[in-house]
Amino acid sequence: MSSHPLEFIGFLAHQAASESQSPVGPLVDPAFVGAFAQTQEHAGFDRALIAYHSGAPDGLQIAAYATQQTRRLGVLVAHRPGVVAPTVAARQLATLDHFSGGRAAVNIITGGNDAEQQRDGDFLSHDERYARTDEYLTLMKQAWTAKTPFDFNGRFYQVRDYRPNVQPLQKPHLPIFFSGSSVAAVQVAAKHADVFMMWGEPLAGIAEQIANVRAAAAVQGRAEALRFSLSIRPILGATEAEAWARAERIREAAAKRLSRTPLTLVQGGVPQNVGSRRLLDFAAQGEVLDSCLWTGIARLTGAVAGTAATTGVGGNTTALVGTPDQVADALLAYHRIGISTFLLRGFDPLEDAVAYGRELLPRIRARVPAELPVTAFAPL
Repeated sequence: MSSHPLEFIGFLAHQAASESQSPVGPLVDPAFVGAFAQTQEHAGFDRALIAYHSGAPDGLQIAAYATQQTRRLGVLVAHRPGVVAPTVAARQLATLDHFSGGRAAVNIITGGNDAEQQRDGDFLSHDERYARTDEYLTLMKQAWTAKTPFDFNGRFYQVRDYRPNVQPLQKPHLPIFFSGSSVAAVQVAAKHADVFMMWGEPLAGIAEQIANVRAAAAVQGRAEALRFSLSIRPILGATEAEAWARAERIREAAAKRLSRTPLTLVQGGVPQNVGSRRLLDFAAQGEVLDSCLWTGIARLTGAVAGTAATTGVGGNTTALVGTPDQVADALLAYHRIGISTFLLRGFDPLEDAVAYGRELLPRIRARVPAELPVTAFAPL
């Protein structure tokens, strides 16, 4: 991790795969995880996100393994409240923070799909889940910071005589990333988040979300405490034509893969979570938005055409397509409206991480001091 005002986050999968690439190797592939983590560290990423899914290997163990294969790379562990007690999660994450030398962060994902939640035994409604997340984070942060034993009496959690012995190396606690576009999500983020994460919408959509979250945070007295993150999929080429040709190849490969193995993140043809619906609404406006924001993968879904035969590719699928300079320009446009963290993930994960480290990250880092006063954004 670095002290530069911009933070770059990669993505650490448990095996080689993407929307356009069928999985290669075992489901839990330690050799791939180690090599992928080392590649992203060498490329200059500050952290790598480890996702959460009910059918995926345990992210905490992947994170712990990755930190032992690297020296500097931070880990951002996606964590779903409600699966374990918040006091247990507090100790798990604090322990990881110590073993990693203060390189741990947590990405709170409350969950936007009922069927996926129910696979882990969670049958609360959407708004109830966010009410629980609010309480969960309140208790978890108290476990991280309390100086003496305490009781906690909430709607979802009750604790008696909790002993806060295991606390993070980072103070006051490890960074809390948060995502969610619903009204309920924004309210919880405003109260608890250090970094609010968004998928790759056009500039106007991102500016709208930043304004909404900042307004909610101001009510909590935290308007200046939040930073904002954009998740995007850069597709680079030596020329603009080469980049767009590659984007088309990725779309064709993704269409073939999705025809064989559709994603099941929607019910009744429309995604349940607000973020995916927003992204699909933008995709319906056109294949290329702003200067080079490509919605081609999202537009593979039937939801764009209003049918029920959707594959559910409404999440982190939008891409910035072009030469390294063109993509850097597009990312800096987001920076100028308030983004200080970028989560960059390729459709060819390992190869793209190398390319980003060689062609993209140095360009952006070199230009930021000239683009905006760095005092506008607080580093980790």
